[in-house]
Amino acid sequence: MIDLLLKNYQEKIDMRLNILIPETSANYKDVVESERYSVFAGGKRIRPILLLEFYKLFGGEDDCAYNFACAVEMIHTYSLIHDDLPCMDNDDLRRGKPSNHIKYGEAMALLAGDALLTESFGVAARTMGISPELVTKAITYLSANSGVSGMIGGQVIDTCTKGEMTEEVLKEMYLLKTGALLKISAVCGAVLAGADENSIKLCETYAEKIGFAFQIIDDILDCSGNEEKLGKRIGSDDKNNKITMVSIYGVEKCRLMAKELTNEALDILDSLNGDTDTLKEITKYLLDREY
Repeated sequence: MIDLLLKNYQEKIDMRLNILIPETSANYKDVVESERYSVFAGGKRIRPILLLEFYKLFGGEDDCAYNFACAVEMIHTYSLIHDDLPCMDNDDLRRGKPSNHIKYGEAMALLAGDALLTESFGVAARTMGISPELVTKAITYLSANSGVSGMIGGQVIDTCTKGEMTEEVLKEMYLLKTGALLKISAVCGAVLAGADENSIKLCETYAEKIGFAFQIIDDILDCSGNEEKLGKRIGSDDKNNKITMVSIYGVEKCRLMAKELTNEALDILDSLNGDTDTLKEITKYLLDREY
């Protein structure tokens, strides 16, 4: 059930991304090819799917939100391209393929990430069929949570405090680096549908729960996952001397923590009006994933 639903969403999102990032024969074709290489490298599209589901939950017509959903995926892809660079995590494999900078060189990878980030805001602004006021509100949230007070802030913590990471700082990093884009997905979906402020706050809390759980599962998979399924090298946290929840608490306790956070997120979904069955299935899927 969940696999078929995700597959159907993935196909529709990929179709829209193919239109939004078209191939070209222009002089800058190399950077577009680099963008498309990472965008179409086999991502699960969890973030845009969450956005579309929250949009539907609050009464939105899902086709109207596809541009915004694709903008979030473009930002996510840019963050992965940059995260793999030698100056960051220095990973040479992503989704079972050579990382962007291995395939196209560091300069082109940097530019491809920059292009995806820049173009994503134009894509989001071209959201049609939704009031300009709601689109502007969602773009403002998108900007704030993908910038220094969100995802970038988390990346700064990850890059600059590796050897001095306390548990408190580590939790903040998880909520920013991983949780921010998930918050964008849930909250912007609700905002675009015109949800009330109380519901938006609940969506934000839900996303913080699953964001924290998501990163804990990533930590577990990095030390005990299947490299072939993951599509990237395992042991990179250890290689880069990173402090993680697993290094503090061990795998088994971290599994329990992720499950508890997931259950708390499911409780929040229960408190929202409307059919949340699909969102519950996605939430459980994120906990049980193997890649």
